[in-house]
Amino acid sequence: MSQGTSYDIVIIGGGIVGLATAYRLKEAQPTLNILLLEKETVLAKHQTGNNSGVIHSGIYYKPGSLKAKNCLEGYHDLIAFCEKEEINYELCGKIIVATSESELPAMENIYKRGNENGLENLRKIGVEELKEFEPHVNGVAGIHVPQTGIIDYTQVSYKYAERFQEFGGEIKLGEKVVDIKTKANSSEVITPKGTYETKLVINCGGLFSDRIAALTMPTDVRIVPFRGEYYEIKPEKHHLVKNLIYPVPDPNFPFLGVHFTRMIKGGIEAGPNAVFAFKREGYHRTDFNMSDLMGSLSWPGFRKVAAKYWQTGLGEIYRSFSKAAFTKALQKLIPEIQEDDLVPGGAGVRAQACDRTGGLIDDFKILETDHVVNVLNAPSPAATSSLAIGKTVSQLALKKL
Repeated sequence: MSQGTSYDIVIIGGGIVGLATAYRLKEAQPTLNILLLEKETVLAKHQTGNNSGVIHSGIYYKPGSLKAKNCLEGYHDLIAFCEKEEINYELCGKIIVATSESELPAMENIYKRGNENGLENLRKIGVEELKEFEPHVNGVAGIHVPQTGIIDYTQVSYKYAERFQEFGGEIKLGEKVVDIKTKANSSEVITPKGTYETKLVINCGGLFSDRIAALTMPTDVRIVPFRGEYYEIKPEKHHLVKNLIYPVPDPNFPFLGVHFTRMIKGGIEAGPNAVFAFKREGYHRTDFNMSDLMGSLSWPGFRKVAAKYWQTGLGEIYRSFSKAAFTKALQKLIPEIQEDDLVPGGAGVRAQACDRTGGLIDDFKILETDHVVNVLNAPSPAATSSLAIGKTVSQLALKKL
């Protein structure tokens, strides 16, 4: 094997989690020879580059879960990193709004979770204070979450990459992993451009993490893609939203519901919905991949999910095709918003892990063998949590070397 193709660790995936893991490993052990492979010609192109840029507080997550632990730790690590690296962010806070009396019990549960998770200065607020924070909002009560903020995660990702490379790490773009061959004490990671021998593989493949994991071990998890579509609010209506406005989420559905987000680069997004995507990287309604679609439809767990959530799912599809229906959902929070105030924005695709029994995996999920660490489920708040997840994965990896 030619010199330079043998490594201590090969990381697959150049999104924010893969890059944070690479950075954390080099920070902990600068002498390690680490290669990061990314199939695209740029870093952070998919989930990282298409999210809403929110710094999450950790209010929603089950106390004691990996999401709760990593979000809170990652939040503080991210803020410290941005301060040190002079990355622009803003802790503008958000409000979670109950629009009817029937949502108050669910709101109370969220408030309890936030306190159990150790959030500071969390406050329940009444109608008058709601109007002070967001004069145009409609609600009967709310929660003010001061720790929530806004940021550009692509910028953060590139800074992780820069620091990793300064430590001596190597990044190769345009290298899609097509196979992994595990031997007694090493693995070969194979791309169309080369074969890389390594003591350890770390899979941070995001939307394709399950397929990469399947090259090295049996798994009972399948990634099901959900597209989240956004509208942008016309500049003349920006006054309707001061910061971030969220609904009380439906406790029976794994997504937060449409909301309003002020963005760090300027502008205000409204959304996203959550539509089953016919392609793993399908950012448009017309995007289609037969292999991706059949992979979802043939999975017993997805069929159970579809049977359970079909009514909610149809509503999401309807909102995807009907701007009027999307507007109506937004009017629950801000009655003044009109269809003409919205212009089509971007879209992202969320990698939602689903087990064989129909469970939508709510927590981060990491599976290991002697030679591989698979980060199999890292949806929101993975970007906020990236440095904490990176630290967790790097510690697992270092134990194996």
